[in-house]
Amino acid sequence: MSDTGSTAAPRSGEGKKRTPPATFYRQVVAELRKVVYPTRAQVVNYFFVVLVFVLVMMAIVAGLDYGLGRLMFEIFA
Repeated sequence: MSDTGSTAAPRSGEGKKRTPPATFYRQVVAELRKVVYPTRAQVVNYFFVVLVFVLVMMAIVAGLDYGLGRLMFEIFA
C-alpha cells in the first residue's frame, strides 16, 4: 500500500510559517482596537450586580452549613 492519497493531518510544523514579532504585534493592536470597553456607569452597575449575587450565594451556603451542622448535632449528640 502507498501513502500517496493519504488524508491524514500534516505533522506538527509542516505547512505553517512562523509569524514575525512585528506582524504579531500589529495584529494584537488591531484586535485591541476592536474591543468595546464598558463605561464607568456600566462597570459600577456590574460591580453591584456581582456583589449582590455573591452575598446571596454566601447567605445560601451559610444557611445550609448552619442547618446541616445543627442536624448533625441532633443526630450524633
